[in-house]
Amino acid sequence: MSTRETGRRPEAVETVDTDAGPARISWFPATGTTKARSARLVLALGHGAGGGIEARDLQALAAGLPAHGVTVALVEQPWRVAGKRLAPAPKTLDTGWRGLWPALAAAGPPVVAGGRSAGARVACRTAAELGARAVLALGFPLHPPGRPEKSRADELLGTGVPTLVVQGGRDPFGRPAEFPPGEYEIAEVPYGDHGFAVPKKTGPGQDEAMGVLTAAVTGWLAALV
Repeated sequence: MSTRETGRRPEAVETVDTDAGPARISWFPATGTTKARSARLVLALGHGAGGGIEARDLQALAAGLPAHGVTVALVEQPWRVAGKRLAPAPKTLDTGWRGLWPALAAAGPPVVAGGRSAGARVACRTAAELGARAVLALGFPLHPPGRPEKSRADELLGTGVPTLVVQGGRDPFGRPAEFPPGEYEIAEVPYGDHGFAVPKKTGPGQDEAMGVLTAAVTGWLAALV
């Protein structure tokens, strides 16, 4: 799903220099505001290792949350801005995220760190040190497909801030039932895969799946303030 398909385009696009190279922020201000600082929250969302901000879940939140007083900032890591196909090591991803955080915080409202897949891991690893208000983990890759022994649960359990995981019901990187107990919330998108795509043969369609995801995030964010 592209920005064109959602009918929502960023109001501003900002390039930010980081130690990992230039990153980019696409701003979707809260409805009825002219600046991000007029919102009650800024939700910063990074992309995964296999794609960019065109991901259906990121675009759905950019389209839906501004009407609820939340400014959405879709973040493109330096490797994507540079046109590379493969994501760098986690340490470099964290460097890029840290480098653009001051631009996110400068908007004024509290910043919720988030992202999908690899972007969710970055948000989890850096939330406490950067002073994030909370963490939103979309499609958290709990383990590589077929290798549950390679758990990344420590990243999720160590955020130190309120955390919501939104997970597809058939995500090969970790189904909701596989997640360990911890001080976080989890919401399921029924039948969703790692990218929250749902099979056509199931009852709920793709629009309904994105509605479930957006509603879960909207309700959770409302409870933060």
